[in-house]
Amino acid sequence: MKQFTFVKIILILILTLHVACVKPVIISSDPSAEKSPLFISGSLPETDIMTALAQIDLVVPGGHYPARAVLILKKPSHLRLELLPPIGTPDFFLTANPNEMKILLPGKNEFYSGKPTGHNLSRFLPWQFDVGDIVALFAGSYPPLTGDVNYSRDPEGDNVRIEMKSQSGIAQTVWLDQHGRLIRLVRTDEYGREQYSAEFADYTEGSPIAGKISLRMADGSNSITVKYSGLKIERAKDLSIFNLPVPAGVKTIILD
Repeated sequence: MKQFTFVKIILILILTLHVACVKPVIISSDPSAEKSPLFISGSLPETDIMTALAQIDLVVPGGHYPARAVLILKKPSHLRLELLPPIGTPDFFLTANPNEMKILLPGKNEFYSGKPTGHNLSRFLPWQFDVGDIVALFAGSYPPLTGDVNYSRDPEGDNVRIEMKSQSGIAQTVWLDQHGRLIRLVRTDEYGREQYSAEFADYTEGSPIAGKISLRMADGSNSITVKYSGLKIERAKDLSIFNLPVPAGVKTIILD
């Protein structure tokens, strides 16, 4: 695959469709499975929309890339991402809802449309997270597992460790602090091999969302750290923000 370049990620995904130089890891889940009583205290409700300015640090085999973005999301799978250049208007737009993902690259006069799958998203990101998993993680929660899930809960010092395992064998362990806030997550595949881990830190009083969220692939190939500022949570009234219209005269490319 082609080298993952700075032009592509100038804020974490960018002006071209070059794929990451490492083989992406496919991580999927089913939002309907999240019915556990072990729900995270204060996690973003599905009735609300979160908006924030995100300082992003992306590390890939090709180097380290700092960036800024406007991030808007609503659980379980609504997302809007606008990548901000040092000067001027956003040069990358992404919107996603449960049925469709759209991406606009103004600098290339290109508009992409397709299903919100990990495969399609991997054209712009160095790994294949489903949109719903990204929304869950960046909303300070954990991605749900598919199908019937077994849960166990044990104290670990001042924290609580919760283990979840689906019938397929895919599992994850999360750690909650004494306030019930998510501080760490480890996801494993059906063979018990770690896929990725996440850490959640810098909570402010009264906010259900961690101010700093770090994701790291188990093989050490890629990592991303997001630091929020100006974080705002409001009741969801209008979801049109998650629908990107096709600008006049722009070339449309179907991803599927």
